Amino acid sequence: MSLLVTGSIALDTVETPLGRADESLGGSAVYFALAASLFTEVRIAGVVGEDFDMSLLEPLQAKRIDTRGVEVRAGSKTFRWHGRYAGAMNEAETVDVQLNVLAERGATIPQAFRDSRIVFLANTHPTLQREFAGQLSAADLIVCDTMNLWIENEPEELRKTLGAVHGLVLNEGEARLLTDKTNLVTAGREILKMGPRFVIIKKGEHGSLLVSQDDLFIMPPYPTEKVVDPTGCGDSFAGGTLGYLAATGAPASRDSLRSAMARGSVVGSLVLESFSVEALSRVTPADVEARLAELREMSRFE
Repeated sequence: MSLLVTGSIALDTVETPLGRADESLGGSAVYFALAASLFTEVRIAGVVGEDFDMSLLEPLQAKRIDTRGVEVRAGSKTFRWHGRYAGAMNEAETVDVQLNVLAERGATIPQAFRDSRIVFLANTHPTLQREFAGQLSAADLIVCDTMNLWIENEPEELRKTLGAVHGLVLNEGEARLLTDKTNLVTAGREILKMGPRFVIIKKGEHGSLLVSQDDLFIMPPYPTEKVVDPTGCGDSFAGGTLGYLAATGAPASRDSLRSAMARGSVVGSLVLESFSVEALSRVTPADVEARLAELREMSRFE
C-alpha cells in the first residue's frame, strides 16, 4: 500500500556525551520516511526554507522515498532545533528552537500523493494535521503523533484531531499528560475514548505498549549498547511500524500491529548508533531481519 508521511524537515544541532553535530538533516518526517523505506515505498510532504541545501535529501532519494512533496518556500527559513542529551540520554534538553517555516501555513499535498492509503501525520499543530488528513480521502489508515506543547496549549484542537484519526503514537509522558492518568494501561484506554482505534505508547529503553479495543501488548526493546544520539528514535519506530503494515497490506489488526511494532522496535534501535540519519541511511532490510531474529530469541520465555 502507498505510504505518505507529512511533518517536519529540520536542521538539527545535537550535543551528546559522545560529541556534537551541527545543522544536520533531521525532522520527524525524515526519520519516519527513512525507517519506513526499509519495508516499502514512501512519499514525503513537508516544507523547508530557501536556505535549505537540497543535496541533504540525497539519503532519502537513494531509498524508495518520493520527495516531490518537499516544498522550498521562498523568503522562509528552515525549521531548526538544538538539543542536548546528558547522562543516560533518555530525554533531550531543548537549547534552542526556531520554528521558522513551521510557523507558517502547512504543506500542500501533491495531487499525485492524494491516493495514499496509509498516512502518518508526524508531530505538528493538530489543526494542520486535520487539514492534511482532509486532503486524503482515499486513506484507509491515518495515524498521528503529538507532543506536550499541543496537549498543554491546544487541547481542544488536539481532541478534534484524535476524533479524525485511526491511531495515535506518543510517549509515556505525553500519554499521562493527555489523560491525567499515571497508569499507562488506564491512560491508553482513556485515549481510545477520544476516537482512535489503537494507541501505541513509547517507553524509550523500556519498549512500547499497544492498547486497542481488543488487545493489550507489551513490545520489548532491542537492547542497544551503542547509543550515540537518540534523536529521531521515536519517529523511526513509527516508520518501521507503519512501513511494515504498508508492505504487507494488512489491516491494523491485533496480530499485524504486534508484528509491525517488532519491526519498529528494531529500526528504532538502529538510528541510535549515529548522529543524524547516518546509521539509518546505511541500514538494509537484512540488518533488520538479523536483529529481529535476535529480539525474538531474547524475548522467548517458553
